[in-house]
Amino acid sequence: MKKSVVIICGGGPAPGINTVIATVAKAFLADGYRVLGVHHGYLGLFSENPDIKEFDFDHADRIFSRGGSTLIMSRFKPKDTDFNTRIFEKENVKLLVTIGGDDTASTANRVTKYLSSQSIEISNIHVPKTIDNDLPLPDRNPTFGFHSAKDEGVRIGNTVYEDARTSRQWFVMSAMGRSAGHLAFGIATGCHFPMMIIPEMFNRTSPTLDKIIRLVISSIIKRKLMGIDYGVAVISEGVFHVLDEQEIKDSGVSMTYDAHGHPELGNVSKAHIFNVLLQKELQSLWLDVKSRPVELGYELRCTRPIGLDLTLCSLLGLGVKKLFNEGISGCIVSANSVGDITPIFLSDFEEGGKIPPRLVDIDSQIARLFFDELHYLTPDDFDHAEDYVTNPEAYEFKKILNWV
Repeated sequence: MKKSVVIICGGGPAPGINTVIATVAKAFLADGYRVLGVHHGYLGLFSENPDIKEFDFDHADRIFSRGGSTLIMSRFKPKDTDFNTRIFEKENVKLLVTIGGDDTASTANRVTKYLSSQSIEISNIHVPKTIDNDLPLPDRNPTFGFHSAKDEGVRIGNTVYEDARTSRQWFVMSAMGRSAGHLAFGIATGCHFPMMIIPEMFNRTSPTLDKIIRLVISSIIKRKLMGIDYGVAVISEGVFHVLDEQEIKDSGVSMTYDAHGHPELGNVSKAHIFNVLLQKELQSLWLDVKSRPVELGYELRCTRPIGLDLTLCSLLGLGVKKLFNEGISGCIVSANSVGDITPIFLSDFEEGGKIPPRLVDIDSQIARLFFDELHYLTPDDFDHAEDYVTNPEAYEFKKILNWV
């Protein structure tokens, strides 16, 4: 029986998944392997009748530059009792290629250990993906999918900014990013937005909804002093994950709650929440400013990969073949800044069994340069700002963040 390679995808989509799949398929097909894609991730891998796509060159060649994933993805995380040897024995599998986050990678290691205990030896190599760019890769290299998602976000952001300029109003935009603000930072800097708010900014103070809204109002008033009555403020959804849960409940915004009483943030537009709270505060200040919410999230995940990700994902796919040929297993494939393929093992960057997220370096020169260019109130503005608010010092950007 021919040897085979199995590919599965876990988590959510990111631009470039098809590029990785296609590159891996082409590389192993050329070496005489069968290449099998299993739909529904680990759920499909261990099902009684897995839904399998067998790749040929034609299909791989057709999908390599497409967005989305030709393999249906799943967030299912199997327990040890879900494991079985069925597909690995039936298809003579020699390599399991997983595409996903750290949970997908760690589960692959568990699978190979289980198979070894059943006298089945296979290799596993993981390709990391996330549009959040929060995996601590060497040389601060980007995770694949990030730059394509950012590029699409900038395209939408520029359109929204043009609408703000045309209609003379403000937009409150929320961007994906569970723990890190890379995407919001990249979109804001690429669009010259006057205000961006990311979780890393609260390195010297605790984040609150009140502080977030005052930061936006600081920008609105500053722009008024500049004779500009429009703008866009982008807020990373990551701030929600560092807010006190009770504060979210007390915000007055209608929420749904799970069985444990926790707010279900995935069921509501974060931009809507921020905009409602902004409008309430503007009305209390008697400031006549129109604002509208824009949510940026699912629109970015399945966009076509840009050239940077097409090259990076092709390199990572070829890297899978290189590491396999060298007998390296149980690792994440990575490329350094000059394109050299290196294996990374979860133990290389785990802290307490978890991978710490790579955050925006708030003290870096690039961050400081862009934050200095945002539009917000400073003490020099207070005299004129009193035309709009009686207490302009409450809207001083650096004071809100305790950066002074």
